[in-house]
Amino acid sequence: MKLEPYPTARREDTVDTLHGTPVPDPYRWLEDPDSPETKGWLLGQADLFSRGSGPQRFKSRIAELLRSGSVGAPAWRGGRHFFSRRTPDQEHAVYYVVEPDGTERALIDPMAIDPSGLTTLDAVQPDKEGRLLAYQISVGGNEESILYVIDVTTGERVEGPIDRCRYSPIAWLPGGEAYYYVRRLPSTEVPENEAQFHRRVYLHRVGTSTEDDAMIFGQGLKMTNYYGVSVSRDGRWLQVSAHEGTAPRNDLWVADLTASPADRPELRVVQEGVDAQAGLVFGRDGRLYVHTDRDAPRARVCVTDPAEPGFETWRDLIPEDPEAVLNDFAILDDLERPVMLVGWTRHAISEITVHDLETGERVGEVPTPGLGSIGSLAERPEGGHEAWFVYTDNTRPPSVQRYDARTGETTLWAASPGAVEVPAVRTSQVVYRSKDGTDVRMLIISPDDDTPGPRPTILYGYGGFGLSMTPGYSASILTWVEAGGVYAIANLRGGGEEGEEWHRAGMLGNKQNVFDDFHAAAEHLIATGVTTPEQLGISGGSNGGLLVGAALTQRPELYAAVVCSAPLLDMVRYEQFGLGATWNVEYGTVEDPEQFGWLLGYSPYHHVQESVNYPATLFTVFQSDTRVHPLHAWKMCAALQHASTGDRPVLLRNETEVGHGARSVSRSVDLSADSLTFLARHTGL
Repeated sequence: MKLEPYPTARREDTVDTLHGTPVPDPYRWLEDPDSPETKGWLLGQADLFSRGSGPQRFKSRIAELLRSGSVGAPAWRGGRHFFSRRTPDQEHAVYYVVEPDGTERALIDPMAIDPSGLTTLDAVQPDKEGRLLAYQISVGGNEESILYVIDVTTGERVEGPIDRCRYSPIAWLPGGEAYYYVRRLPSTEVPENEAQFHRRVYLHRVGTSTEDDAMIFGQGLKMTNYYGVSVSRDGRWLQVSAHEGTAPRNDLWVADLTASPADRPELRVVQEGVDAQAGLVFGRDGRLYVHTDRDAPRARVCVTDPAEPGFETWRDLIPEDPEAVLNDFAILDDLERPVMLVGWTRHAISEITVHDLETGERVGEVPTPGLGSIGSLAERPEGGHEAWFVYTDNTRPPSVQRYDARTGETTLWAASPGAVEVPAVRTSQVVYRSKDGTDVRMLIISPDDDTPGPRPTILYGYGGFGLSMTPGYSASILTWVEAGGVYAIANLRGGGEEGEEWHRAGMLGNKQNVFDDFHAAAEHLIATGVTTPEQLGISGGSNGGLLVGAALTQRPELYAAVVCSAPLLDMVRYEQFGLGATWNVEYGTVEDPEQFGWLLGYSPYHHVQESVNYPATLFTVFQSDTRVHPLHAWKMCAALQHASTGDRPVLLRNETEVGHGARSVSRSVDLSADSLTFLARHTGL
């Protein structure tokens, strides 16, 4: 097919010399979203996309499968519990309270707040008694959370709006009169390009001016730090943690609030300057439980005395498992023999085991509905014999399951509210070998029939930040497979599927391992007859957008089509935009000569070469994305349109009023349909 001419993009001879190396940047001008030239180019790309993407397919089926709705795990406070649910026709989930007599009331409905659908609910935190609810919302995808507090009984606003609360935890003190939270410094107090950073931990008394908040932590520390804060159920213990950006390590402090005032807590070091992560749970039995990957890359649970919380006092309760990663735990103590439930993922599949709380001895396991993903393992704060968790797999929408430790039974507590006819699919997990001989796992979802392959296939991956790709219900995956395609998800290094060592084998100077694992996954799918290079599409977003950007520049002959969403692609300048400065602990910094070498070595934008027949490529970006600036995709799109030969198109889908994260269902359906339509067209589905 003949390609339409691409919008003109001027090539500049801009070259930076870094550590003695010239680095060309011909499309630097596209970094300015407000320039008339950039706006004109984007209009041209929008016009090209609308003409060149063909009739949209799959939309009604994706929408139908999303009519399953969703449901979240309960948070218990006193006699009440709180949960979220999205019914088949809702654009966003609604947050509810259920009274002790079973009466259910909607507390926060994003569509009631804003019928346009552009407002999202970012976070919620009921107080310890369930009388007040703190919640955070943002508009148009910018994730700039605004904090409010409402009275649960009346629904009336108690306070807010409080701005600059992006990614802020809320740690209530007993009685609901005050809470700790994290807030950025005002932009007037920091350099212009640092307004996204500079967080501090404050104590706020409900109903008072934020001008009177007591700053309790963060002064003089790194501008890219993120802070965690929580208060034990009895109000005695405060814990504060600090992560430098997204680093897989944290510093941790505790304070005894009976021995020092809440607005001037005497924080004592639990760990500082240690290359490991730890989080604390203050048990109702007076013991301190430590969830850590220190000396245990797949994590363990230790116990100690909260009055002496240092590392030298930690004692193993649940030791590291050589094959499974310890994710979560819950304590059930209204039993003759109290137990700890421990949530694991074994090669990306979830399981829960039961252990004696005193000795850690394994005494059983929790029945689960299948081989899938388990999250939000929760108990009642005051203790009990029940736990709740969310379960999903490739064919089952999320449900909440209830486990009763007295009977040992798991029962369905709440299903996703919509009944949908899910297509029959076959799911298998395979092991393949990467370039350096490492064994990597991959989930393959295919039609449940015996028609021999090869078939049009989408290979998906992420490979970063220790995030695990685990089975889950996906309307777009099911739609693709029902139409006769195969969908494969590779558990690449850089993820957390095999613990922290697996993550580190794909970060910083090891990043090429991630791309090698992905190429090897593609080669395995081809060698085993699942697909062919002409039928193989790849897809990834954010760090996964970097992945597919590297894949298409390193091995263009291996892939027929690429969907690259909200990607990082200019790895030489990524730290200067969005939240990039918080990720140099994952990727490295161009300030350091060796790390600059790693980054330039794979930076997709800098590896686009003239006269290569690149795969058909669709960039999908979001104009309000405050994490990954769309300029990455804009510059790469211009470079590929200039360089690519052959008849495979390079298109840009630039969407306004949405960002990197949550969005309304109808917006999600449109994006999925456009992505699948593009991949189907260029893989022959």
